[in-house]
Amino acid sequence: MLLALIRHGQTDWNLRGVMQGRSDIPLNDTGRAQAEAAAALIDRVEWDLVVSSTLGRARETAAILARGLDLPVAGAYDDLVEQDFGAAEGTLVSEIDVRWPGRAFEGKEPDDAVGPRGVRALERIAAEHAGARVLAVAHGTLIRHVLGELSGHDARSYPRLDNLAVSEVERVTDASWRVHSVGRVPFAEVLPSLVAVELAA
Repeated sequence: MLLALIRHGQTDWNLRGVMQGRSDIPLNDTGRAQAEAAAALIDRVEWDLVVSSTLGRARETAAILARGLDLPVAGAYDDLVEQDFGAAEGTLVSEIDVRWPGRAFEGKEPDDAVGPRGVRALERIAAEHAGARVLAVAHGTLIRHVLGELSGHDARSYPRLDNLAVSEVERVTDASWRVHSVGRVPFAEVLPSLVAVELAA
């Protein structure tokens, strides 16, 4: 099974540099245009269906992709939603480390819970759409944690993903997944930078 994890389109909070998390902020016009442009670049014959997280910005991005590619929208999954940043949501990212040294936000979902949760979503998608090639619209931090969980590398070592960035993973056995690309860059090319970041930490 091949699955593409796609970050949703831009929101006003993305544009302003505000921590978003579980806050259900809609796409802005730029985000909608990004999704339409992305649909034009994706080869429709390579994919079978589109799914998303349950947050509105991901669902709308999925709907735009599906319409542009003439693919069905086949569900939304709670386990694909963004990490909960608790009290930090709605705060400028530039102020986060000053207000919460160590990023210990009240009400924050533990970092080590995010990747396993995302992988549960992948497993559920695989079970419900066996053998399908799936476009899954989710969220930047969630995607990085999933890639980290699957590859065995720290999610914080992964580069920031732009809106509509596409990262592909493949289910190679009943119990394992392999990362193929990160933001369309082959994983073999990303790996040295992951290792370098981890060695420097």
